[in-house]
Amino acid sequence: MQRYNILWADDEIDLLKPHILFLNDRGYDITPVASGADAIEQCENNNFDIVFLDENMPGMTGLETLSYIKSSQPSLPIVMITKSEEESIMEEAIGSKIADYLIKPLNPNQILLSVKKILDNKRLVTERTNLQYQQDFRNLSMAYNDEIDHNEWIEIYKKLVFWELEIDKTENKSMSEVLEMQKTEANSNFADFVISNYEDWLNDPNIERPLLSHQLMKKKVFPQLGQSPLFFIVIDNLRFDQWKIIEEDILEYFNVVEEEAYYSILPTTTAYARNSIFSGKLPLEMSKRDQDIWVGEDTEEGKNNKEEEFLERQIKRANLNIKFSYHKIIHANQGKQLNDNFNNLSQNDLNVVVYNFVDMLSHARTDMRMIRELAPDESAYRSLTKSWFQHSPLFDLLKMISDGRGKVIITTDHGTYRVKKPYKILGDRNVNTNLRYKLGKNLNFKESDSIYVERRPERLHLPKPNVSTTFVFATEDLFFAYPNNYNHYVNIYRDTFQHGGISMEEMIIPIISLNSKRA
Repeated sequence: MQRYNILWADDEIDLLKPHILFLNDRGYDITPVASGADAIEQCENNNFDIVFLDENMPGMTGLETLSYIKSSQPSLPIVMITKSEEESIMEEAIGSKIADYLIKPLNPNQILLSVKKILDNKRLVTERTNLQYQQDFRNLSMAYNDEIDHNEWIEIYKKLVFWELEIDKTENKSMSEVLEMQKTEANSNFADFVISNYEDWLNDPNIERPLLSHQLMKKKVFPQLGQSPLFFIVIDNLRFDQWKIIEEDILEYFNVVEEEAYYSILPTTTAYARNSIFSGKLPLEMSKRDQDIWVGEDTEEGKNNKEEEFLERQIKRANLNIKFSYHKIIHANQGKQLNDNFNNLSQNDLNVVVYNFVDMLSHARTDMRMIRELAPDESAYRSLTKSWFQHSPLFDLLKMISDGRGKVIITTDHGTYRVKKPYKILGDRNVNTNLRYKLGKNLNFKESDSIYVERRPERLHLPKPNVSTTFVFATEDLFFAYPNNYNHYVNIYRDTFQHGGISMEEMIIPIISLNSKRA
């Protein structure tokens, strides 16, 4: 077991000998000194893992000593010890980034707890996290192997995300491979569940079914309209784990009123799922009743250029007499311009903001080697998302909304999945380019339980450009690859984040209601 070196500075150090012996017996080596000057000299000449500083020493005070040590060794953990309970001393010590604050008379176990919290925290957290996950592993496996409904699948996915984030905090992430295997197995079962139930969700109004993309605004957004301006923010490609990462920053300014999940429609892409959110319709209905603004797969035109028109029509159908705005943010300058216009936004009943950054990040990771190096796995991908958010105009906008006591709903249109296994499929030049779903009239592929084939797209409320159009959806970690130039294609797209298919990550996505803490 590693022995740690502790420097303890106190002008009454001889009276602390019982505490020093107590720590010695538990594997800690203590260097005692009687003044701040001696503590500084020791820090200059030796390496310590932690420093205990008495605040009220003659000569240099504890706070003065603390400031001197921190200026040369800012990462060295320092525990301030004092008889005083004055708030000003506490605040100054905390402001100087102390690791802990103890008040005399000292209790040996109190000291030991502080030391362990600082020095053994990672090891103890790792051991406890791994043990708890091992205990929960069997419960999760039994749950997703049973006959469960859409709500229970949401809970399973949330639990897997919870463990993913917890294991991510451990020292060596020793359980991450086991969790990855469990997620893969769960996704296989989830795909079977969706394939068995998805058509009924769309066509049978009498069955229990999840909230789907086209119902989102009617059921979750419009009922929130009221006295305060409501901001409906859609962050493209935001998975549940990414939400949990940025939630930590958002909670400084907002209370979470409701954290829920809903199911993206198929295909889990912007062209289908996001248009469905803003139109309040399924794709087949859009293609028939909104022919003037619906853009099908058989054209080169952008598929999401008419979201504002879809939204306006849905608001009119709902007979809502409201003032609203719609904004799509692709570049940081657009976000800053939106924030500069905040006073005008505050006069609206509803402000819809679409942020495309996470979607662009996933595409950049596919196209650029540097981004792939920066985000080699889910953990790093989450870290990039968090870094972007903390420095984004979106975070600034949320702070302004909080100051203005506004309400916020944050959601997304679909998530992404990290693909690893190529699946050969052949089609003509009119076949779409998405890697997680294909549609065409002459698709050639090998039938398998790992894909979902629908030869009558109208059953899934999907338009078909041709009478013989077939949709094929990838499940688990598959991605579609053409036989021509196969190896080159696979090398480019393997281990990239894609969407369009069936997985928990793509389909089970967050919708979060927030109220300002100032409200």
